[in-house]
Amino acid sequence: MPKRKVETGEVKAKKRKVHQDEEEATVDTSKPSAVFQPSGGRSWTLSVALPGSVVANAKSHEQKTFLAGQIARALAVFCVDEIVIFDDEDTPTQQRRPEIAETDYTAFSHPDHFLAHLLSYLETPPHLRRALFPMHPNLRTAGTLPSLDMPHHLRANELCEYREGVTVRAAPAGPGNGTLVDVGLSNHVTVSDDIPPGTRVTVHLQEQSSTAAAETVAPNVPREEKGYYWGYSVRQCSSLSDIWTECPFKGGYDVSIGTSERGKPLGKVLSRSPFRDSSLLGFKHVLLVFGGVAGLEKAAKNDVNLYEHGIGEKNVKELFDAWVNVLPGQGSRTIRTEEAIWLGLMGLRPFVEQLGKPAPVPLPPSDGPESESESDQSSSSDGRFSPVKIRGIWA
Repeated sequence: MPKRKVETGEVKAKKRKVHQDEEEATVDTSKPSAVFQPSGGRSWTLSVALPGSVVANAKSHEQKTFLAGQIARALAVFCVDEIVIFDDEDTPTQQRRPEIAETDYTAFSHPDHFLAHLLSYLETPPHLRRALFPMHPNLRTAGTLPSLDMPHHLRANELCEYREGVTVRAAPAGPGNGTLVDVGLSNHVTVSDDIPPGTRVTVHLQEQSSTAAAETVAPNVPREEKGYYWGYSVRQCSSLSDIWTECPFKGGYDVSIGTSERGKPLGKVLSRSPFRDSSLLGFKHVLLVFGGVAGLEKAAKNDVNLYEHGIGEKNVKELFDAWVNVLPGQGSRTIRTEEAIWLGLMGLRPFVEQLGKPAPVPLPPSDGPESESESDQSSSSDGRFSPVKIRGIWA
């Protein structure tokens, strides 16, 4: 059959690949396709620290709640394992605050407590919230926030060998025969331990059935043994220095990164040794610290412990292995903390992805030493971190 002549101005149809129509017809966009897939056990952790004062600047309850939701979304998206909320106010200001009762509304009187309360609520799987979080004024608009939809927020029909649950009561046979746990399935599962009612537990199921054998495990087991991202823990500190002194990890944080508009560009810091060779260093616990409206300088100035060790607002960067600017050349006069969290975690992503991977082939030596302006002041001559002052302070 002869080809038809294409008239002037007529658009010639592009040739389609074989089966292209069939493939496009089978694409289901009604459900998310980026479901988290574990790729083996993960021993390292990523922690974020920020002051509770970030919500103090919001004018209304709704704004404070929305801000907490933005922070929680960033933590979930980037698989943060720990969020530390520290108080950057001075001691007299902290002492003037009233004591907190269990049912007190704290959005304006105790911003640290309010933020921790919201973040803990959002991290909890939806089927456990009613049992673990009674009605509270802090949470009155939390239901309007977007879901975090993390891997441990499982539906009843989703399969996973681990589940989060809440203890209900002792097994029917009585004390000593285990505890019933609600894990979001059609029936409660029984674990051998005797645990008080209303306790959140992580359960390992032998089979995906409420009648199958189950056992309680530590919350870090799904991450360490299988590589699941299993949510974040929430920790409160009364000062900047308590981030390190109260660290729950044995040996503390391997590398601490502070953020400031007066720091070095994050991309430039991560492109140099030792960050570019992170798999060679065996990092276990990485910490990223953000300041409030007045920056980390204010937190250092108000920290009595740091003052006793000669660290204040002028040399706060000595606390960290790196002092970085997450977005040099910003178009706005200021970057809000909730925005800096997204920028910082995105910029840190290439470094974090190298943790736990096999050591790469060593790079060939450079033609000459780096200039002083390009070298990392906290790294030693062999490219590894040298003990910064923080190590001596907390020893």
